Amino acid sequence: MITAFLLRSLDRRISVAVALLLAVAILVPVLNLATGPTHPLHIPTYIMALFGKYLTYALLALALDLVWGFCGILSLGHGAFFALGGYAMGMYLMRQIGSRGVYGDPVLPDFMVFLNWKELPWFWYGFDQFWFAALMVLAVPGLLAFVFGWFAFRSRVNGVYLSIITQAMTYALLLAFFRNDMGFGGNNGMTDFKDILGFNIQADGTRASLFAATAIFLALSLTIASAIVRSKFGKVLVGVRDAESRTRFLGYRVEHFKLFTFVVSAMMAGIAGALYVPQVGIINPGEFAPANSIEVVIWTAVGGRGTLIGPIIGAILVNGGKTIFTGLFPEFWLFALGGLFVAVTLFLPRGVVGTVSHYFAKRKVVNKPAPPAAREDGIEPKIQAAE
Repeated sequence: MITAFLLRSLDRRISVAVALLLAVAILVPVLNLATGPTHPLHIPTYIMALFGKYLTYALLALALDLVWGFCGILSLGHGAFFALGGYAMGMYLMRQIGSRGVYGDPVLPDFMVFLNWKELPWFWYGFDQFWFAALMVLAVPGLLAFVFGWFAFRSRVNGVYLSIITQAMTYALLLAFFRNDMGFGGNNGMTDFKDILGFNIQADGTRASLFAATAIFLALSLTIASAIVRSKFGKVLVGVRDAESRTRFLGYRVEHFKLFTFVVSAMMAGIAGALYVPQVGIINPGEFAPANSIEVVIWTAVGGRGTLIGPIIGAILVNGGKTIFTGLFPEFWLFALGGLFVAVTLFLPRGVVGTVSHYFAKRKVVNKPAPPAAREDGIEPKIQAAE
């Protein structure tokens, strides 16, 4: 039943995007593992890891687009959900180090030994098991989003006020996780990971598997997001976005629709953070920085808000440009990013994908032949009359 629901949600564009992601999940690891360094089609491990990071950013942008593009909630706090998912995975990876750490303690992570912790805090229990860590990757961001959304949406906080509150939440978590007595590594965070599921995290095979898992989860999340927005539930979401008061007047409990979508989006962001940490090799409070959440908004706007595919493309394009531009002109990158956002706002308000889709839709209407009755009576098609 669930499978049929998901398959019905796949239009041609989403189907092509999902197929492409699944192909990438297979092809890139094969070209990395099955070809030698001298082979013309060989993909180096560092390139694969870099694109794996881009795909986690794409998943984060997709999560934001679900609430911003289709529900009208401009969240400036999705970086917090991303970071919480990353910390949940980082705690698991730290527990896997065991006695191989610098201080050789079989239970306590190195930073706890350095800070003279005598025993493992209670909230670290269970993170030696992958299933528990995976559950926390979903539960912690989802619970925070539920509690935050419950109070915010019931109080009918909207617009810029909601955006400011989400950013304040992210900044509060930033300050909290910077504290050494929180038990999350303080300013330095967590790093020096060794294994994941018993496999060396630095091995080429492991990194290829992480890349494939990221592409597959992105394809699955895209399918789920498409199923949500193309359902009757999604039609109500668009109504909430475009005319919340009218939707409420029709009898819908608007806060329930917002809350569900916000929680699902937060869980997607948590998965993105969990996939990001083992590929990058570190997680620290800097991931909570409000600027990171603002960047996600830029990725979504550049690609095309409300298109699902657009934020994925926007995240990859902007971060790819960031990698190239920071290597050539590192001191000018922030100016380039700000200029890009201003240019998109002025000249491409629908984003790259939204503008292209609108152009082809308009051409399709223009080229559509008039009905026979209209031609006989000399009545022009609607689009020509409008022009």
